Amino acid sequence: MNRTIPRIGAAIVAVTVFLFALCLIVDFSFGSYFVCMLLPMGYIMTAAGLHHECSDERRVAADIGMVFAAVYAVLILLVYFAQTTSVRLGGLNEQALDILDFKRGGLMFGYDLLGYGMMALSTFFLGLSMRGECGADRWLKRLMMLHGAFFPGCFLMPMTGMFGAMSSGETSGGGVIALVLWCAYFLPVGILAFRHFGKEA
Repeated sequence: MNRTIPRIGAAIVAVTVFLFALCLIVDFSFGSYFVCMLLPMGYIMTAAGLHHECSDERRVAADIGMVFAAVYAVLILLVYFAQTTSVRLGGLNEQALDILDFKRGGLMFGYDLLGYGMMALSTFFLGLSMRGECGADRWLKRLMMLHGAFFPGCFLMPMTGMFGAMSSGETSGGGVIALVLWCAYFLPVGILAFRHFGKEA
């Protein structure tokens, strides 16, 4: 059970990241928002598995990684639940839309970036907690730790006001490309984690 649940979580991560990229490419906003609510659930399951198997001398790093994973999940679920309910169903005035509509680069967009910044910190610390003894696990460890480099940008960029041009509600082509590239980076994390938990303990 301690390896089966994280393996299922890793499969959810891989599938949702792939579907997220596909929805971005075909410009299906509701689909991308919906799968982004499933991704944190799979990630929490995967993170819990990595936390469970870490050695005692790496427990603090794993604990920190789990806390950041929980913060990431809460922020992202709030952001995309708002998009698929209040924003999609309408009835909001312009001021409320400026705050809640993800595509306008307002508060919800800032929370989204903050959430993924928390995910970056989580992957860094969970990667730090791994031994990474074989080839595939070494790659998983490296990819997770390098993913931590996304944190400064996710944390600081919303403070610069550089997303003010999104207030018209138009999706940036450059933003879509950046997200697809992120998917290309993170998809192997899900695949390698799925392989990792499929091995004998």
